[in-house]
Amino acid sequence: MIRMKLGLQMYTLRDDTERDFAGTLRQVAEMGYEGIEFAGYGDLSAEEMRDLLQELGLEAFGSHVSYQRLQENMDEEIAYLTTVGARYVVCPYFTEEQHSGGEPFWRGVFKDFAEFGARLRKEGLQFAYHNHDFEFAGRIDGEYILDAMYSTVSEDLLKVEMDIGWVQYSGLDPLAYIAKYKGRLPLLHLKDFRKGEPGAEIDTVELGQGDLALNAIIGAAREAGVEWLIVEQDRCANPPLASVKTSMEWLKANGHRG
Repeated sequence: MIRMKLGLQMYTLRDDTERDFAGTLRQVAEMGYEGIEFAGYGDLSAEEMRDLLQELGLEAFGSHVSYQRLQENMDEEIAYLTTVGARYVVCPYFTEEQHSGGEPFWRGVFKDFAEFGARLRKEGLQFAYHNHDFEFAGRIDGEYILDAMYSTVSEDLLKVEMDIGWVQYSGLDPLAYIAKYKGRLPLLHLKDFRKGEPGAEIDTVELGQGDLALNAIIGAAREAGVEWLIVEQDRCANPPLASVKTSMEWLKANGHRG
């Protein structure tokens, strides 16, 4: 059984990286994170980013890349991520305008995802998809949209990046969903939240301060062969750097470090 590494989705620190990308990465490394998942590259060239990450001892294991950019700028993404040594390319989101297109939209996505996955595989990269809650709001061929996606696109072309917070928010069992995708689930977004009033937006909080049974989830992730546990907080009530430090401290205190 492999040792899971601890990563950070840099979207959480988007305001900090906009001001000072390099300085923000230095603070992330000092907290004890082993790797990062990009949500943009700031103004750093691939060579500058590679050298900085090597200096800090951080692994760039993947990147969130929009559907549009995958369609229009795949070559640029491949060049950048190959230079910095990343492995995973993850489509992170669809807008409401996009996914409101229903089954015809999703059928087109599945076709594109197979093509993206094949192209990235040729370049030594692995394609994956990151869920929210809307993939559980409809069905295709009797399955939730998310499950239909993975039933349609072959495992070698599309891996799972499960956002466990959104799985629970959707009323599903996180432990069962992790087990369902055992062996296909290299990346798991570890997100805690408190559910407010019906219809209210999800209130993401630091790890250990919400409703998720995180220790059980991490145990299930280990059994499922997850490679990276990835801290992400969509919105932070506290300063984002303080929030991701608090989450790392919870991971260490609960024995999930090393």
